[in-house]
Amino acid sequence: MERFRKYMDKEINPENLKDTERINCLGISCTYLPDPPEDFDEFEFSMDFNEQENIVITVAIESGKIKRVMFSVADKENPYEIRSLTPSQIEELLLNKGDQLVQFFEFITI
Repeated sequence: MERFRKYMDKEINPENLKDTERINCLGISCTYLPDPPEDFDEFEFSMDFNEQENIVITVAIESGKIKRVMFSVADKENPYEIRSLTPSQIEELLLNKGDQLVQFFEFITI
């Protein structure tokens, strides 16, 4: 997860956050996008992980800068059932989707 630390305190690009076509090309979909975001707000994204689960990406901002990024796992049949990733799930996520996630964060930040 160290590879995402460089995005902390980076300013978000509001126009790119709204570019759902480009974000979808990265295999990520936006599930919650406040428009306009408040001084402290959260954005939520989702991406396929395996046959039963999706990854939920929560990006918290303060004054337009990323302050926290959380990765969780959600059951596809019950998306409100969200839990933390296990160490093996984190490894699998970074191995299989790490480059997509880096491209995503490069795209949504200035």
